[in-house]
Amino acid sequence: MPRLNLPTTWTLRLLDGPDEVPKDIRNREILATVPGCVHTDLLDANLIPDPYLGTNESDLQWIGLCSWEYSAAFHVEYDLLAYERVDLACDGLDTIAAVILNGDTLARTENMHVRYRWDVRSRLRIGENQIAIRFSSAVKYANAHEERLGSLPHVALIPTAPWNFIRKMACNFGWDWGPQLVTAGIWKPIYLDAWNALRISNVRPQVLEADERRAVIDIGIDFETTTSADEQRLSFAALMFRDSPDQPAGSAAAVVSAGAGRTRLLLEIENPDLWWPVGHGEQPLYTLRVMASPVGRAEHTADWVGRTGIRTAKLETEPDDVGQSFQILVNDKAIFCKGANWIPDDCFLNRVDEDRYRRRLQQGIDCNMNMMRVWGGGIYETDTFYDLCNEMGIMVWQDFLFACAGYPEEPPFPELIEAEARDNVARLARHPSLVIWNGCNENIWGYFNWDWQKKIGERTWGKHYYLHLLPRVVADLDSSRPYWPASPYSGSMDVEPNEATHGTKHVWEAWHGTEYDVYRNFKPRFCSEFGFQAPPAWATLDRALAKDQLEIESPGMQAHQKSKDGNARNHKFLEAFFPLPDDFDTQHYLLQLNQARALTLGVEWFRSLYPICTGTLYWQINDCWPVVSWAAIDGDERLKPLWYATRRFYADRILTFQPDDDELTLAVINDSDKSWSGSVKLTRLSFDGSANRSEALKFDAKPRSVATLSVPRTVSEPDDVAAEFLLAEADDHRAWWYFANDKELAYPEPRFKIDLEEQSGGYRCSLSAQSFLRDAALFVDRLDPDAVISDQLVTLLPGEKVELEIQTKTEMDAEKLSQRPVFQCANFYGRSDD
Repeated sequence: MPRLNLPTTWTLRLLDGPDEVPKDIRNREILATVPGCVHTDLLDANLIPDPYLGTNESDLQWIGLCSWEYSAAFHVEYDLLAYERVDLACDGLDTIAAVILNGDTLARTENMHVRYRWDVRSRLRIGENQIAIRFSSAVKYANAHEERLGSLPHVALIPTAPWNFIRKMACNFGWDWGPQLVTAGIWKPIYLDAWNALRISNVRPQVLEADERRAVIDIGIDFETTTSADEQRLSFAALMFRDSPDQPAGSAAAVVSAGAGRTRLLLEIENPDLWWPVGHGEQPLYTLRVMASPVGRAEHTADWVGRTGIRTAKLETEPDDVGQSFQILVNDKAIFCKGANWIPDDCFLNRVDEDRYRRRLQQGIDCNMNMMRVWGGGIYETDTFYDLCNEMGIMVWQDFLFACAGYPEEPPFPELIEAEARDNVARLARHPSLVIWNGCNENIWGYFNWDWQKKIGERTWGKHYYLHLLPRVVADLDSSRPYWPASPYSGSMDVEPNEATHGTKHVWEAWHGTEYDVYRNFKPRFCSEFGFQAPPAWATLDRALAKDQLEIESPGMQAHQKSKDGNARNHKFLEAFFPLPDDFDTQHYLLQLNQARALTLGVEWFRSLYPICTGTLYWQINDCWPVVSWAAIDGDERLKPLWYATRRFYADRILTFQPDDDELTLAVINDSDKSWSGSVKLTRLSFDGSANRSEALKFDAKPRSVATLSVPRTVSEPDDVAAEFLLAEADDHRAWWYFANDKELAYPEPRFKIDLEEQSGGYRCSLSAQSFLRDAALFVDRLDPDAVISDQLVTLLPGEKVELEIQTKTEMDAEKLSQRPVFQCANFYGRSDD
């Protein structure tokens, strides 16, 4: 089947807009790139300032209130029209669009999340053809439906933008970490697809059973035919192979009537190579090829090829002594899910290419994550994203796209939503990385616990989608994967949606509370959302803001803090642990330190509860622009200290002290397939490094288990809470316990030495502690924005040394690295005895 890609260069022009539209944009043809969007095209033409910088975002709201037209000319040869069908395929139109071909309106669209396809053979001309796509304002569309149907509650981040009344990426309308930049454009490929007789539209491999001896795969096939094949019988064949198509691991065939529209092939493979999440095994992938033609034709009329993997994915929700479990199993093996929530990696989706996806996902792997939750206020990600997750072994928790709002169930929305669900479930079915479908984000919780019922009354709010429509679609198209109605959800509408003892839980009580040790008040079965804020890297702020705006309360910084009362909350948490600093350099370090400590406390507590708690997905791994947020990796792709902390608290083996009523315990966490046993040394030390009391305890942590040890009071009860701490050591693993908050601790004045040795790609940096150092960090991006360091927040005893790698092309010296604010540690901010 020939495919003719339409031009990548188009013309963009304004059709109408408010008075704020700059004069030099009116009545002007602008060079545009497809895939792309209006914002990036205007930016490339130097017609708008960068919306990510300063306070520019607020000056560009007119873009989302405009109507725009993309147009292009393309050439068609006679050979293309010799085919029975020529389809115009639009993989992504954002969002309210009229498609015009050679002057005639072909179709109108209302959903960003659906692939569209229309037969245009009779409308094409040999030679030059013209296509135009006119995008109406998404803001006006959503407002009109809200006015028609009556408002429904939504998290009122931007009160004038009801994202729940349009099938578009919700976070385009602003979020508590994202700007309001309402896009329009052709955001995925657009092309002509010519074919005869038969076209395979989707192939949905479902692994019904699999172990090391045998796999059974149900291959669902969706197809359409032309009139020449409508009355015929169709022959289908499928092959699966690892390396060579000449040596298939399995094959299957069937004959079906043309009018059926879909068929199934049952394929068996002996001794399959199973796909496993990272940390549990390898990620072998198979090539699946499906061929089809009308019976009696020698050649294959249709041919589909895709990569897939063999594994089973199940969700175990069983009543137990606690409540009801929530355990994800892959190949019948219980997996502790260690990961984060994933948002669109850029507000302008066309800027996220394969290399950028790979970098971000590799950063997840490198900090020991094995799962990403694709959150319901964003998009169903591109095939590239899932292909990379397949390759890397990252499990995907996939939300359907409903977030933090009531959603209308009146027309046109049920039809739009069912088409969206069917299209994306069918598209994503081949990816072994996708292990669970989730109906929505926080909407059932909102209905029951956020005072929504008074606002909704007798009207619809989305319940039908989560409990009926979506599970029906998944059962029809992808029944081998589990479906869960919401995050959070307790498994029944009769149980509180965010009940810790059942299902999934969101723990936001820490961020909305006074101290983050409130995490220890909860024993969730699976914690799918929780988080803590911090600013992005210094170099990211320095790029996004003018020098005079690098202050917490500046207009520029306020424009990049989208959380209501976010700065006040951050200051409140600083005051709980540290003397509140006046200078922004110190605030920057302490806010990032607080974020890392908060998530460390939460995750280590949740992990220590296994098998009660079977997964933690914190909010969030990534940012879409420069912003103060909950992310571990900021919008300029720089690692925040939280990322380095994540690498430690998501390691397969960790030690962690945890309080239990009136005693202290040590959890020995072993998330590996080998036993971990031996002796752990417990030492109560003074900050000068002297040991006051030591004990040794034997432990035996079985594979994928937690061993909990009682800490003897001889070491857990200090003589001086301000001057002592507790250290646990086993093999190369350590855990630290402090008896008071930093502002109450008598840290020594930090004494250290930094030695640099130049090497390929940068420097080897030796940090030698001449005193106790807590959470020492070298912020090398202050010296070179592109510099990267191998570790942060390092704690050392007197006389210890750590070797750090600095990747940089800039000349560095030890003196600059030794000075604040490049060098920071908690010692500077302990108790002052002056």
